[in-house]
Amino acid sequence: MFKKILIANRGEIACRVMRTAKQMGIATVAVYSDADRNALHVKMADEAVYVGPPPASESYLLADKIIEACKATGAQAVHPGYGFLSENASFAAALDRVGITFIGPNRVAIEEMGDKIRSKQVAAAAGVSTVPGAPDTIENAEEAARISAEIGFPVMIKASAGGGGKGMRIAWDHDEALEGFERARSEAASSFGDDRIFIEKFIENPRHIEIQVLGDKHGNVIHLNERECSIQRRNQKVIEEAPSPFLDPETRAKMGEQACALARAVGYDSAGTVEFVAGQDKSFYFLEMNTRLQVEHPVTELITGVDLVEQMIRVAAGEKLSLKQSDIGIDGWATESRIYAEDPYRNFLPSIGRLVRFQAPAEKSDDQSTIRVDTGVVEGGDISMFYDPMIAKLCTHAATREGANAAMATALDEFVLDGIGHNVPFLAALIDHPRWQNRQLSTGFIAEEYPDGFEGASLSDEAAKKLALAALALELSRKDRLDHMTGRLRAHSGIVKKNWAISIGENSINVEVKALDANSSDNLIAVFEGEDVEQKVSWEWQPGEPLWRGQINGEALSVQPKKTPGGMLLSWRGITADVRVLPSELSALNALMPIKIAPDTSNLLLCPMPGLVVSVSVEVGQEVKAGQTLAVVEAMKMENVLRAERDATVSAINAVAGDSLAVDAVIMEFEG
Repeated sequence: MFKKILIANRGEIACRVMRTAKQMGIATVAVYSDADRNALHVKMADEAVYVGPPPASESYLLADKIIEACKATGAQAVHPGYGFLSENASFAAALDRVGITFIGPNRVAIEEMGDKIRSKQVAAAAGVSTVPGAPDTIENAEEAARISAEIGFPVMIKASAGGGGKGMRIAWDHDEALEGFERARSEAASSFGDDRIFIEKFIENPRHIEIQVLGDKHGNVIHLNERECSIQRRNQKVIEEAPSPFLDPETRAKMGEQACALARAVGYDSAGTVEFVAGQDKSFYFLEMNTRLQVEHPVTELITGVDLVEQMIRVAAGEKLSLKQSDIGIDGWATESRIYAEDPYRNFLPSIGRLVRFQAPAEKSDDQSTIRVDTGVVEGGDISMFYDPMIAKLCTHAATREGANAAMATALDEFVLDGIGHNVPFLAALIDHPRWQNRQLSTGFIAEEYPDGFEGASLSDEAAKKLALAALALELSRKDRLDHMTGRLRAHSGIVKKNWAISIGENSINVEVKALDANSSDNLIAVFEGEDVEQKVSWEWQPGEPLWRGQINGEALSVQPKKTPGGMLLSWRGITADVRVLPSELSALNALMPIKIAPDTSNLLLCPMPGLVVSVSVEVGQEVKAGQTLAVVEAMKMENVLRAERDATVSAINAVAGDSLAVDAVIMEFEG
């Protein structure tokens, strides 16, 4: 067994690999760029080696630097994690030439499966179901549009070396094929250094289901069941679960058999994933094979009890698999939510900056559920524009899907992040969505349910009442704190008001306080106007704490409050509600206050996220039409096309290609 390994990665996956290595008694070496000098993975490692400036192309993607770091520290093997060099056959070969073990599959398997065009040919030869498409590389946009029409729209335009949603576009017509080809090729070149593109038929209303495989260097291959990854946005997975709520035992067995057949065809000898697209009739087709550890591997670990990182290390060291197919079962249900630095209220634009607060739910494992948090960040750390926007992976496990979902909903409510935009409210809304609850999934789920973007989960009457009581409890705690501050000339509230008016969103709720006792198990007893049923509320919270935990009529509730001028912002189950709590007599006066009018920015094109200007497509004086491309901005390895919202004339351009812009920087101005 290895005595020391180097992890050629960063963030949560580097930390994840280190945890298992330490449990196995293996010393670890981290590599880091200038942007990651104080990162968590650097602190966790036994040794750390600097590899270059922040851009990955000047640091984490430099194979020579990684090999030099191995030689300098005596690392015997390299675990690549995912992304970066994880599916780079040349890197694996370079390691082999200097006697360093690559903790991953053999070079031939990486080459055969890493080339998406070649992989489909190998899959077909191995008897794996494949999607109709063009077998060769597409040379230009016009050819892409012509071949797309021949296959039949819609089509998927994909980078041959792609992965992680990069270099992928769906085209529904000729014009989208032209633009999709250019964007996919550009992203592929910048992300993978390989701009080859191919096209295949896009299966409408599909489900994305993948099989985890595991092979060794002695010809043994098994599968560890499936994961469903149908909840995606822009081809990037958002929520994953295992097992799939869609598969029956027969279909699961067929998928597993085909996945293992493909793995054997390339002599696969590590952990890998065979991805399928499945129709609603349970037909399925090979999509691609990822020759690395997947981001979503924890859900498989939770339902099988198999540490995939440990198995990768043992196989790389030459050990035979200690597991047989008959040893692999399905224990309960697991769900994973990807916590991203993306602002769902701004069309999921990347958000960078300092994590002013990072308070993940406590990890635990008991008879009811398991909560697992994989992360590579700490409070006070920075989210950089140079890398993937993932902050953490939140995983839950329980005996049933309903139990895993309930644990996830509570854990998301208790995940406190501040300082950057993040997608926790969106994830909470998805987990609570009727379609998710009813297992009615497809890769079009998000586009179908949120066609105009995410504006927060809807506020039902029941939710409004719960949040109103939580808000009243928060306000009473705040007033009590003020009353007990030393040096005050007079009490803030004197006698607690009996009648309160609570505005929450578009709702106005009147509440009468019946009893308030800090020493009672029910701190507050109240009734809603027009009702007789007593509402019993208990809590333990002090002003300034980021999370309010309480019970309303015996039901546990975790709400995140933020102070706003004259009120508070409450977040719960994907709802973000602006709330104001006032004594009834003051509420009538508050209604007379003027409303501040936001400035008019309709004549400006603002940069929606911090990023790099890739191109500006118009000139001063040019007339543009609604929907026309104005500029392209790259952030966190994704290219974002900015389009005209209406017909207008460009009056000024304030940015050029190559400029680095802050959020809301003015790119251009319009008139008319």
